This record gives sequence, C-alpha cells and structure tokens, in this order.
Amino acid sequence: MLDVKDFSFFENQNSFDFKGFLIKTGSYWKWFVIGLVICLTVAYQVNIRKQKIYSLESTLAIKEQDNPLFTSNTSLVFNWGGTSDQVQSIATSLKSRSHNELVVNKLDFFIEYLQEQKYFTQDVYGTAPFIVKLDKTKNQIYQIPINITFISPTEYEISIAINSNTVPVINYSSNQASVANVSSGEFKKRFKVGQKVNLPFLNWELKINNNSLNYTGSKYIVIFNSFDSTVSRYRNVKIIIDEKAASIIKLSTENTNKARIVDYLNETVLMLMKKQLESKNLFAENTIKYIDTTLSLMETEVKLANDELKDFSRNRNIIEIESRGESFQSEISQLDVLNDAINRKINYYNNLNSYLRNSTDYSRLPAPSVAGIDDPNIMNNVSNLIGLSVRRSEMSSSVKGDVMFDNIDNEISAVKRVLLENINSAKASIQFESSQIKNKISQAENKMISLPEDSQDYLKIMRKYNLSNSVIDAFLQKRNEAQIVKAANLSDIQFIDPAKDIGGGLIGPRTGVNYVIALFLGILIPLLIVFLIFFINNAIQNTDDISRLTTIPLIGVVGVKHTDSNLAVFEKPKAALSESFRAIRSSLQFLYKKQKIDGTKTLMLTSSVSGEGKTFCSINIATVFAMSEKRTVIVGLDLRKPKIFDDFDLKNDIGAVNYLIGQKTLEEVTQKTSIPNLDVITSGPIPPNPSELIMGETLKEMIDELKSKYEYIILDTPPVGLVTDAVELSQYCDVTLYVMRQNFTKKEMVNLLNNRVQRGELTNVSIILNGFENKAKYGAGYGYGYGYGYGAYSNGYHEEDESKNIFIKYFKLIKNKLS
Repeated sequence: MLDVKDFSFFENQNSFDFKGFLIKTGSYWKWFVIGLVICLTVAYQVNIRKQKIYSLESTLAIKEQDNPLFTSNTSLVFNWGGTSDQVQSIATSLKSRSHNELVVNKLDFFIEYLQEQKYFTQDVYGTAPFIVKLDKTKNQIYQIPINITFISPTEYEISIAINSNTVPVINYSSNQASVANVSSGEFKKRFKVGQKVNLPFLNWELKINNNSLNYTGSKYIVIFNSFDSTVSRYRNVKIIIDEKAASIIKLSTENTNKARIVDYLNETVLMLMKKQLESKNLFAENTIKYIDTTLSLMETEVKLANDELKDFSRNRNIIEIESRGESFQSEISQLDVLNDAINRKINYYNNLNSYLRNSTDYSRLPAPSVAGIDDPNIMNNVSNLIGLSVRRSEMSSSVKGDVMFDNIDNEISAVKRVLLENINSAKASIQFESSQIKNKISQAENKMISLPEDSQDYLKIMRKYNLSNSVIDAFLQKRNEAQIVKAANLSDIQFIDPAKDIGGGLIGPRTGVNYVIALFLGILIPLLIVFLIFFINNAIQNTDDISRLTTIPLIGVVGVKHTDSNLAVFEKPKAALSESFRAIRSSLQFLYKKQKIDGTKTLMLTSSVSGEGKTFCSINIATVFAMSEKRTVIVGLDLRKPKIFDDFDLKNDIGAVNYLIGQKTLEEVTQKTSIPNLDVITSGPIPPNPSELIMGETLKEMIDELKSKYEYIILDTPPVGLVTDAVELSQYCDVTLYVMRQNFTKKEMVNLLNNRVQRGELTNVSIILNGFENKAKYGAGYGYGYGYGYGAYSNGYHEEDESKNIFIKYFKLIKNKLS
C-alpha cells in the first residue's frame, strides 16, 4: 500500500507553474521541429504509398409500368405487390449472393489486371491494352500471379513462379477448386496474341483491345481470384433509399479502379432489370407453356376426329347426310363449346386446388384466363401468390435469419387460404351452370334420335371435330394474347443516372486530413513529453520556483560555464559568467556590512546533494575575491569526497585532515595556486571518522589561525541534504551560501533547507541559482554526477529517492489538481 507521505511534496503545490512550463516548452523547440518533421514525413510516406480510393454512384427509379395491351380478358401482367414492396425486394436482390454471382460471372470480375507502380500494385482494369477470354469449362490457376510481358505487338511471354509440385486451380463453370501437378520452379513460355493457350493449369485466349497503342515491353500481372470471395466483396454495395421519394434508389460502391465501379454499377442494374422483366413475364410464360401442352394434346384429338370423318365420308353422300341434321348441328355445337369451357374451368379449379395443397413453389401457376376464368378475386390472388413465391426464392440467397422468411410464409399461407375459399365458391357456382348445359345437351341429343342412323353418326363425328377446332382456336387466341403481353411488358426498374466516370469521386486517402493529423501529433507528442518531463523532473526551473518555495533571499544567479575546468572567472574574466560572480561578491560585501563584520570574513558553501555546482561556485567566488587583491583561501572540508584539488592541478596527499589530526602545521597543508592571492587547503586523505574531526576543537583553532592570515575564508563543505557536516561548520561562518542548480535541484530539497533554517541549524543563509539559462536545457551543467555513498542519511533522505515513485507522484499530482 502507498503511504500519503510518498506524495508530501505534491501536497504543497498550490497552483500550476504555467510560466515554468512555458519556459520548459520553449527550451525544447528542437523537439517540436523534429516531431513535426517526423510526423509530416510519415504522413507523406503513408499518402504516397496508399492507392486512391474512389466512390461512384448510379440512380434508378422503381415505377410500376402498366402494359398498354393489358385488358380484363388477358390478365397476364405479373404483379409485384406494389411499388414499396418492389423497392425493398430490389434492395434485397442487389445484395443477394445469387444476383452478384450473375454480375461477377458476366463481367469476369474474378480476373484482376495489375501493374507494378513505384509504391504499390495498381489495378489497370479498363486501361490495360488486353483482355483474357477464359475457357470456363477448364481449370485455371488461381491466387498465383501470372506475369505477362509483351515481347512485340503480336507476341507475349507468360512467367509464373511455382514453389511446389502442385498449384491450386479452379473451374469457374462448376466453381470447383482442385490442384494440378506441375514442375517446381519458374514457368516461362511465349504465345502469340489471339492464340488459344491450353495448359493443365491455364486455358485462355489473350486479345488486344482495339484502342491500344504502343504496349511493347510493358509488363502486367493477371490474377484469378476465388469466385465466391469476389462475389462476397461486391455484395457490400451501398444502397440508399430516398426518404423523400421512396421509389428512388441510389447505388454506390468503392474501389481503387473507377472503370470497375462503372461497369459493376451499370451491369448490376441491367442484370436486375433483366431478372425483374423475366419475373414479370413469368405469368405469361407459364400460360404459354400450359397452352402449348394443351395444344399438343388437342392436335391428337383433331387428327383422330379428322381421320374418323374421312373414313365415314367414303362411299356416302355427305351433302345429303349433312342436310338432314343441319338444324341440329349448329345448336348442339354451341352447347358442346359451352360445356367444354365449363369443364376447363372446373379442371383448372381442381388442378389449382391440388397444386396449392401439395406444392410449395407457386411460381409456375398459369393464368386463370387461359381456362376462361375472369373472376377478379382468383386472378389477383393467383398473381399475388406467384409474386410472393418469386420473392421468397430470391430471399433464400440473400437473407439470413428466419424472421423475414416467417413473415413471407405467413403472407403466402394467407393468400392460399383466401384462394382456396375462392375456388370452392367459384366451383359451387359453375357446377350449377354445368348441370343446366348438360340438360340442354341431353334434350338436343333426344331430338337427334328421329334422324337416320348415318346422320346421327355424322353429327357425333362432327361434334368431336368442331369442338376440337373450337378449343384450339380459343387456346391459340389466348396464346397470342400472352405473347403480345410478354412482348409489351416493360421493366419497372429504370435508370435515372447510370454510373459514369466524369472525374472526381475521390474519397481517400484523405491526404489533407493526414497532414493535419500529422501537424497536430507533431505538436502534441513533444508537448506531452515536455509536460511529463516538467512534472516527473520536479526540479527547480527558475527564480520564481525559489521565491515561491522559500523566503530565504536569492543573492545571485550563475549561468552555464563553457570551459573545460572550473576556473571560469580566472580563464575568462570578462565573460558574463564572471560578472555574475562579481555580482555575488558585491552582495556578500553588503551582507557583511549589514552584519557589521570587521576583519576576516568566512563563507561556507553547501547544497542539497552532489552535482549542484557547490565546488564550482566556491572556486570562482574565491577567485573574484583574490582578483580584487584580497588574500583568500579555499578550505576543502568535504572530507568524504575530496575534489577541489583537481582544478588547480594540486595533489591531495596532505590537507585539512592532516592538520586536524595533528600531523601537519597550517603552513604545511596550505598550497599556492596559479591565481594570485588565492591559496587552497585540500581535504587530504579520507579519514575513517570525518564527522568527529569536524566537531573537534582543532577545527576552531585552524579557523582562528586562518583568520590571522587571510581576509576571506571560503569553506567548501559536503551537501547538507546528505550529511550533517555543513551544519556543524555553520557556527564558524559569517554567511552560508546554499547552491541550487536549475533543472537539477529537487523542489522537496527546498523544504529540507527551510526546516534546517527554522530549527537554527543554518544561519545567515542565502541562495545561489547555478546553471541558469533563460531557455533551460534539461540536464545541462557541469557533469559532476558523483555520488557520496554515505552510510548515514540526514532526515531519511537517500539518493535513490530521487527516482522513487516518479510515476506514482505524477498521477497523485493529477489527482490533486482535479480535486
């Protein structure tokens, strides 16, 4: 479990340091430039490597076209059930598998024509100088690229990379996939343009388009795809039904090749128009088939009646026989025709009744008018039943789920029930009429008994002959009516705007949007990184941070050094960095005067942790005093990590430690430097008990002796944030300078300083901000980076705490800001 103490620093943050954040952001301007360049380059590379995607559309109208030759006597127009039903049915058909199979097969869209471009392979359907005509009854290699190179206008070379001893092949006529045995390796062979290619895995004829110009040397790729996967891809056509005009449908689809879009959209509508017209003519075609079947049977009856009449006429006076029964013949022939018409109606009703009860496909029903039935209820219900049956058949290949099937099955059942009731009512009515006609025929036949026998036989033969001819004439008339209706029928689907490439239609890639996104990300990503660094870093950024966190005065700001050694003031006395140390000297002199200190002045420099520039500041403050002809000494009292001797090219064999343990005198441990008026007492050998030496009386004696020889004594001490040596030394100092480094000193260390000052452990403290830049560079500085590795830590602080729980603190800060 996390303890609240882990977030104690963040609890003290009352507001977001917007100014500091802006300073930090400005210091990372190069990051923003790099981020923008990278993101815009990525966007550019993405844009040039993506093929352009187009979307085109076609518009069609659904309007029920009345047949001008339709009359109440024909009733052969197919009924779709109203315009609204047609629109939904057409929308379903356009997405159906069976419909798209017809379209894809007609256009051979399972064949891809490709050409390699610089960044991608482009679909060149419609612009390639050739087309391939497949023998769909034979096997074709598929899903493997076929490379075509035109050697001359009349010759081309096929190249296929075959990696095994078999290749997948497909027979497009049966849509069956299999494998063909081949030789592994690269297959190469040349063929003449127009020559039929007959291979175990390839059977085609390549033809050149009429408008093709120079294509010699051109290279293309042909790929045969799976028929089913191609169909599935084109079933994704978008269908929009106009809300204001429900009979208007807009079709659109997307592709990288506009020629494919145009051909598909137009062909899918033409195919639908053809299917719809075929369905519309289905009623008439069923009627014609029924009539043709009946006529074939009637021809036999007529032939038999004709042969019987010829046999009867031999050796007889037909004129005399005919004249005897002439008065009866006309009457009984009319009755026979009426009786036959009634019988045909009854037979139609019986057949229809049986068909409805025993069959499930009602799309083959003939028109009731073929049997002379003109009952509008029966005609409309038969027409509706055919329409529903056709719709259900089309739905079987496109609709998934049982709900829609249940709905249409319920509609079919309802129409069947009504139609069966209509049949029963009509049969009851017509049977009464049939019995009356039969009575009249019986009466006429009774009158014929008075005629001679040969006249009766002749009348019987003529009755058969005339009846057959009358029936044939009636059926021929109905057949002609059905043919006329079929020829005059129009599709209810009409083009408003066929698909056409008139330019435009580009929908992707959205290059402009990609660049905007890249611009946004190029700014946002570096901004987020800076934001995270700003909070995770948690270091002093500027003087405002110091003034906000403590009331201890800031007496100087030191910039970044640009020399290899720490002797910045001595090596470049006129530099801006040197002036900053002179300003600190002036501030110190003011402090000494304020405290009314006469004689030798002592100054101690300390910091929170190592690497903040404490030694650098000690050397250069001492240098500015020495260069002003003040006798100055630097005493290295960082006994654990002695370092000050390196910059003066001195040895650390003897130093303050040797004096403190009584081995050497002050003169023996004091070393001259190359800087006039500046001496150095190094730390000397690392003792086993540095704290005890600092706390001893010998140190006081050394300070007193130094005061008799020097005007300024500079004490370079260990970091007060790690050990307490500096606290013990503060009693010997007139002023304590606490060094903080921009982008390095942690803000929680300021709290540590405040606590020590409040407890009186450190007195007369002032702050120096080291390594300051107006546009701070994170991590810029002096490369101190050395650690102490002490065994004991003041206030429980450890250097590992600098990186401990960084992300936990960050999220805690966000939580506090929100609350």
